[in-house]
Amino acid sequence: MDTERPMNTHAIRELARGVLETEAQAIRQLLERIDNHFIAACQCLLACEGRVVVTGIGKSGHIARKVAATLASTGTPAFYMHPAEAHHGDMGMIAQGDVVMAFSNSGNTAEITQLLPLIKRMACPLVALTGNPQSLLAREANYPINVGVAKEACPLDLAPTASTTAALAMGDAIAVALLESRGFTREDFARSHPGGRLGKRLLLRIHDIMHSGAAIPCVNQTATIAEAIVEMTQKRLGMCAVVDEQQQVLGVFTDGDLRRSLDDMFHGQSYSAQTPVCDIMTRDAKTIHIDALAAEAVELMQRHKIQGLLVLNHEQRLVGALNFHDLLQSGVV
Repeated sequence: MDTERPMNTHAIRELARGVLETEAQAIRQLLERIDNHFIAACQCLLACEGRVVVTGIGKSGHIARKVAATLASTGTPAFYMHPAEAHHGDMGMIAQGDVVMAFSNSGNTAEITQLLPLIKRMACPLVALTGNPQSLLAREANYPINVGVAKEACPLDLAPTASTTAALAMGDAIAVALLESRGFTREDFARSHPGGRLGKRLLLRIHDIMHSGAAIPCVNQTATIAEAIVEMTQKRLGMCAVVDEQQQVLGVFTDGDLRRSLDDMFHGQSYSAQTPVCDIMTRDAKTIHIDALAAEAVELMQRHKIQGLLVLNHEQRLVGALNFHDLLQSGVV
């Protein structure tokens, strides 16, 4: 190995740009390969009654893992199988009705090619993404897809760089084509990612996070300001609903209403602790339905620049309350 030599910023910039240009060109060349072979492979994967078994080794193995994960999260049941482990028992992971998708830049990797007779014996269709259309893998595949590149981004033209980028991009193209063909929706995606922020935004509903029952800050229409303040303080949501005998919301008393009433008192308004809360409450209370998405509450609060919402049921009766802190804690925001 040569002695390390210092690199100036211009050289670093030019090398980096060269890498990106080489890899971008590799992806651009794939456009002409979205042909009948690609369409047939997608149709095969779409018709798969089992699972897609994705395999590859080395750098191609890393790409295979990522493509398997992308397929699984976008509506195509898939998993990664290590080809070396397959020779020692993991072939049992494959069943009739599955489709095998193999990644190999050379197309002649021993760990992959030695599996071909076993895959054929199980009558599993084989989709191959390889950089060598003349390779054994390409010849034996039912659906060969050429992901070859003119050169690697590595200056030595050795380290897999552009080739892995091209294979990954083609894998993504397949996954998205299948996603669209299945009519996969944002809600379907969220069900595959229940722990992620997107899953929470799409699946979490108001009834999952609201305060209900005795935790709802609420007074009747005959309550005084003092009673409303006590209720609001105890329930700690920064607001208090004002309702009639049927639990229909008449208005809401908030921290802001309290501050405004104090300001009015300083300017000569005749309020006292015994003043009916109905005299100073906000009558146009912002509400949300119990079955609405939590994400809708975020949008509503941001649009009206408020910190809390009252929750109503189908009969328009008060059944809950929540504030912005509840949305933060739930991970929706």
